[in-house]
This record gives sequence, structure tokens and C-alpha cells, in this order.
Amino acid sequence: MIYEERDYRIRAGKLAQFVKLYGEFGLPLQKKHLGTFVSYFTTEIGELNHVVALWGYDSLDDRAARRKAMLADPAWQDYLARVDGLIDVQQTRILTPVAFSPLQ
Repeated sequence: MIYEERDYRIRAGKLAQFVKLYGEFGLPLQKKHLGTFVSYFTTEIGELNHVVALWGYDSLDDRAARRKAMLADPAWQDYLARVDGLIDVQQTRILTPVAFSPLQ
């Protein structure tokens, strides 16, 4: 199992709007297409206006196939149009759990 961490810095004053749109439109589509939904966070201390999502996949190939299918879904393109201009910066990391991690 691998995990994908997606960290988005949202434009100032737009965090609540982004989270609402994601919960209503983005998350249902991602649950339909992607791997295991692990968690979703917003920041309270430190650099603000961030959301962090964690998704689990069987492998990098599994991730690639699932994301390809999602990107081909017209409903995903509609969601992207809804959040256009709300994201300032995105960072993505692939994480591999160590042997003693509760997430395997």
C-alpha cells in the first residue's frame, strides 16, 4: 500500500468555499474513482489556508489507472471548473509506510 498526500494552499478568504465545493462535488467523484479515502484536514496553526488529503492505493500503477479514469470523467472536469481560481499552490507526495505504521 502507498499513500498520496495532496496539500493545497487555498487563496486567502476562500478556504470555506473550497472545502464546501470539495465536499459537495469533488469528494463524491474521487470516492467513485480513486483508492481508499484516508482523511482530509484543514490547518489551524502554522501556515493557514491549507487542506491536506490522504488517499491509499495498492501501487503506483493502481494510482495512475484510477486517476486516468477520473480525469476522463466529464463530472470531474465540471468540478475543476467550479474550483478554478481557488487554489494557489499544490504539492503532492507519495508516502510509503514503515513496518510499524498503523497504516499499511
